[in-house]
Amino acid sequence: MKQLKPFLKWAGGKRQLLPEIRARLPKVAYDVYVEPFVGGGAVFIDRLSDDHFKADTIINDVNSDLVACYEAIKSAAEDLIEKLTNLQCRYDSAASKSEADKQAFYYAIRDQFNQRNLDPVTQSALLICLNRTGFNGLYRVNKSGGFNVPIGRYKNPRICNAENIRHLSRAFQKTIILNGDFQSTLGHVRGRGLFYFDPPYKPLSTSSSFNAYAKSSFNDAAQIRLADFCRELDAAGHLWLLSNSDVRTGNDPSEFFDDLYAGFNIQRVLADRMINSDKTKRGAITELLISNF
Repeated sequence: MKQLKPFLKWAGGKRQLLPEIRARLPKVAYDVYVEPFVGGGAVFIDRLSDDHFKADTIINDVNSDLVACYEAIKSAAEDLIEKLTNLQCRYDSAASKSEADKQAFYYAIRDQFNQRNLDPVTQSALLICLNRTGFNGLYRVNKSGGFNVPIGRYKNPRICNAENIRHLSRAFQKTIILNGDFQSTLGHVRGRGLFYFDPPYKPLSTSSSFNAYAKSSFNDAAQIRLADFCRELDAAGHLWLLSNSDVRTGNDPSEFFDDLYAGFNIQRVLADRMINSDKTKRGAITELLISNF
C-alpha cells in the first residue's frame, strides 16, 4: 500500500473507525467512489492507499477553506510545501523564545487567515498551519465566518510533511474536487457509484455540537434531506454507507436514525469520543454505520 496520510487533524475524523469501515465496504463492483462530506479525508485517503482500488473518485465539501486545501495539494503542491516550510520555521523560532512568542505567532497567523485577501495557496498554507497548531484539530467559525479556534498545547507540531503532500498530490490527480451541497455530487457520477457519507453528526446533547463547520449548521432538516437522498441513490442502483452518532446514547435517547433509515442495514460500532471539554465524558461510545447493502 502507498504511504498516504491525512494532511489535517479533523474533529470527527474516521481514522479510528477505518477497520470497521473497511470491513463493511461492499464486495461488488462499482465505477466511482464518492465522498460528499470529505472533511479530513481519512476514509478517502485510505481508499487511495489501497493498491487494489481502481475506481474514479469524487470528493466534495461545503467548507470552501477545506476544499481549497485539497485543490492546492492537487495543483500546487510545491508552492504549498514552500509556504508551509516557511511557516514551520517561523513557528519553531517563536516557540523557542517563549510561550508568549508562540501564542503571538499563532494569533497573528489566525488574524491573517481571517482577512481572506491572499491567494488560495497561501490561505491554504495558513489553514494547515492553524490546524496543526490549534486546539484539537478543530475547524470552527463564528457567525461572521471567522476562524476562532484557540491555540493548542503541542510541543513540536509538524506543520509541513512534504513527502506526504507530494504523495497525496499524485494520488489526487484524477479526483474531481467539488465545493457545494452534498446532492450536487450525483450529477458528476458516471456509472455505478459507492457513496460514503460522513455528515456533521447529530449532537447527543444541546452542549455537544461541534458542527459550527460553516456559517450554518447541519440540523435535523438537513439530516432528513440526506436520508431522502440516500433513498434516491438506492432507487437508482448506487451503493452507500453512512456514519452518524447513535442518539440512543444521548441525554434524550430517541429512535431518530432508526426511524429515518428503517429498512436499511443499521449497525452500531464502538468508537472513542476524544473531543469533549469534560474528560470524564471521553471514551468508548457507540456510533452508527448505515448502508443499503
